[in-house]
Amino acid sequence: MRRSFVIVVLAVMAAGAGTLGYIFRLRLIATSELQRQEQLAIEAAAETRRRMILPTENAMPARENFAAALQKFGLSPQESAGASAAAQTVFNLRQVRAGNTITVGRSVDGELRLIEYRIDAERKLRIVPAAPGFAAEVRSVELRNVVAAVSGSVEDSLFNGVQGAGEAPELAVRLAQIFGYDLDFYTDTRRGDTFRIIVEKKQYKGGKLAAYGRILAAEYDNGNRGYTALLFHDAEGKPAYYSADGKSLQKAFLRSPLKFAAHVTSHFSNTRFHPILKTTRPHLGVDYAAPVGTPVQTIGSGRVVFAGAKGGEGNMVHVAHANGYETMYLHLSRLSVRAGQHVSIGDTIGLVGSTGLSTGPHLDFRFLERGKYKNFEHLGLPPADPVSKRNLPEFQAVREKWLPLLKNPGLLQALDTSAAAPGAPARGGH
Repeated sequence: MRRSFVIVVLAVMAAGAGTLGYIFRLRLIATSELQRQEQLAIEAAAETRRRMILPTENAMPARENFAAALQKFGLSPQESAGASAAAQTVFNLRQVRAGNTITVGRSVDGELRLIEYRIDAERKLRIVPAAPGFAAEVRSVELRNVVAAVSGSVEDSLFNGVQGAGEAPELAVRLAQIFGYDLDFYTDTRRGDTFRIIVEKKQYKGGKLAAYGRILAAEYDNGNRGYTALLFHDAEGKPAYYSADGKSLQKAFLRSPLKFAAHVTSHFSNTRFHPILKTTRPHLGVDYAAPVGTPVQTIGSGRVVFAGAKGGEGNMVHVAHANGYETMYLHLSRLSVRAGQHVSIGDTIGLVGSTGLSTGPHLDFRFLERGKYKNFEHLGLPPADPVSKRNLPEFQAVREKWLPLLKNPGLLQALDTSAAAPGAPARGGH
């Protein structure tokens, strides 16, 4: 009996020891796993710190080279010179443009990890440290093409109205070019005017605007009068804008030699008192007040027959157009063209100035028809050909697609524009 008891006690003790051993082994395994996990976490944190890049972004300054711009990010002269030398092997740094974005990325510990320069909407220059110096490449930027609706109103200018709608100034310039044959955006805009635009946009990941594509349709309400533009093509297949009834918006000439922010200070007159010469004499042009440096555009395509200084007219550009028309642009501060050069409608030919007999910065614009000066403000100019009967069904399809969306932009959903819109060429034309 006693022996049996002893055996039972020994068995219980052995079982207890085994259990304790098992528990101890489990604790050892758990502790080891915990230590392993802690080590992995430490290594992961270190790897994260090594890989994490903290970006700093600034615009490329004007009148500065790429190496000098990099030094403003804290790069040493040696680092900036090395990065520039590597970049030059894949991209001509003389083509670096002021205003384009430079991004410098550093690790959490402040070590230089990368440099990126945005070449344009679809390309970027990427520079990274690589023994013994730097390596560079030009990469394509992944973009998403969408069709978007933009609308807004005018308080003081179309330029500010478009910016107030959250869009870039470029869109205002493009809209003014479309309606510039019928509207002078210096004198015709009124407070309360409204605009609606259906436009292609190229977007980066996250939705940030990279660039505008084609304006597919637009409306501008100017007081009691509305203007509509639909992108289509002319008889030769070139992009062109038409009104809802198929009439061409394009004419031989634009309505103004300036794009924005100017007003007429002196009209065409046969008897005007000259403020400097103090005599009454004809004023054969239209004076637009504008700051020095304001771009001046040719109102029509043609050939430059004179570009230079000409007495009291100051620096002047004289353009000959088809069918006996001529235009003159006086008192310029700078010339952008030379005699004999062909210019296209809307090209910049110079900058507003105050050269010659001038009381202040302005553009004296003159228009001639078959050698006779004409009052451009009251001149009616013929439009281009309307949509042909052969192309009318195709145009009607374009109209039926975009007009309802202009009236009710809420109906518009994001569209993939890798394919051309009906009737509109896939490339060219804005």
